[in-house]
Amino acid sequence: MLTIGSVVLGVDDVRRAVAFWTAALGYVPRDAVGDDWVVLVPANGPGVQVALGRSTSPVQDHPRVHLDLYARDAADQAAEVERLVALGARHVDWDSYPQDPDFVVLADPSGNRFCVIDAGRT
Repeated sequence: MLTIGSVVLGVDDVRRAVAFWTAALGYVPRDAVGDDWVVLVPANGPGVQVALGRSTSPVQDHPRVHLDLYARDAADQAAEVERLVALGARHVDWDSYPQDPDFVVLADPSGNRFCVIDAGRT
């Protein structure tokens, strides 16, 4: 049986992406950070690895795969969105929000879309 080892994100600047994602998730590089590749792991305990690889592919406006980051409740979600924006994320003008969404769409400094979910509503 296979298991998921890492989620891989294409980024235009690996070192800038490392700065954002380590601060965003509390992760650390598993090995030395290179110009083209790094694997980030949780600083404390097990969890999903996030690999960052340099890419020149254009960012998809509506990606088929993205990260969902869970916040405890609406207040935590709002605080996390504010924190992530201060770290370099930006709000995405998302045209597919349902009425009363439980998620906020952001983009990392390389433009990769991700969502911050109010897990208290799930």
